[in-house]
Amino acid sequence: MIYDEDYYERGVETGKSLYSNFRWMPELTIPLAHEIIKALGLKEGDSVLDFGCAKGYLVKALRLLKIDASGFDISEYAISQADSDVKRHVANTIPDKRFDFIICKDVLEHMSAHLVGETLKTLAKHTDRVFIVVPLGDGEKYLVPSYELDITHVIREPLSWWESEVSKAGFECIQARYECGHLKGNYKQYPNGNGFLVGTK
Repeated sequence: MIYDEDYYERGVETGKSLYSNFRWMPELTIPLAHEIIKALGLKEGDSVLDFGCAKGYLVKALRLLKIDASGFDISEYAISQADSDVKRHVANTIPDKRFDFIICKDVLEHMSAHLVGETLKTLAKHTDRVFIVVPLGDGEKYLVPSYELDITHVIREPLSWWESEVSKAGFECIQARYECGHLKGNYKQYPNGNGFLVGTK
């Protein structure tokens, strides 16, 4: 499993990822959660699945802000490291329930193109609305050079490609843009470097 302790704790040092000592940083993650709540119009008690939640830090932040958040990740290491207050809300399996929203932030680019479509179709069984954040490329390389440093990044496609994938999975892509409030604000020097999409049914 590539998403092991080295990936999260020593990713930069080992050349696996952009992570180094991946830990709970409330000063960053709570504002991130607030931006997502604002962008999606979430309200107190809404149910959200963070698909690709890693150690569950966004789940923790959303729950602190009164959102009924759960998380899924394939990394057994990451899930095992979840903080005690969210451990029962994160897992290596997708909960057998429906959610008001599913968030896929910085996760779908780790899959093959075929798996992106299959994954979105699976998620469509659990929600009517998805929010997707992905790094964008020109088909060969990322527009944000540092994204090349994660060896698990696979898809380097433009926003139009992602919009098509969302539509093919059965969602109406009601938003497809290059900015979303303060999300990814640290990459403002690359105005088309990230994509933000909302799909609904």
